[in-house]
Amino acid sequence: MNITHILFWFLSALALVSAMMVVVSKNPIHSILWLILVFFAISGHYILLNAQFLAIVNLIVYAGAIMVLFLFVVMLMNLNKETEQQKNVWMKLTGVIAGGCFLVSTCNVIFNAQSVSRELAGKTALMKEGSIGLIGTLGKALFSNYVIPFEISSVLFLSAMVGAVVIGKKD
Repeated sequence: MNITHILFWFLSALALVSAMMVVVSKNPIHSILWLILVFFAISGHYILLNAQFLAIVNLIVYAGAIMVLFLFVVMLMNLNKETEQQKNVWMKLTGVIAGGCFLVSTCNVIFNAQSVSRELAGKTALMKEGSIGLIGTLGKALFSNYVIPFEISSVLFLSAMVGAVVIGKKD
């Protein structure tokens, strides 16, 4: 086994264990911290797939900004056992039905993936080949082929920011 396979299996195990800890942790802060570790493992997978741009964006946007937002929201909510509402029977029944539907759809995906994997047996994926996910290639395509849509979207974002400031401004 080479280092790529070892890293893949390590990151996969880390992502799975961390995702399970997100679900089973009693403390919401600990769940959020485990979710950050899941995002780091996913970014490692992106790097293994030679998609550095996606890895960086995943770290900046999800592990950085969104997780900080989650932490602030959970800390501001001040979740205690005393303030938690007791769930009625209908809420529990709805949760069981939704969980059952999720289990059925997950089993369907797993069985279909096994049939697809039998069809693709013997075919290997090329890793670290080409320049599809590199930042330089993306930048060249963005600023040569798509420069007009890029500039239009930047003007739309600027107008949305100005609109947010105008709406949020107090009289």
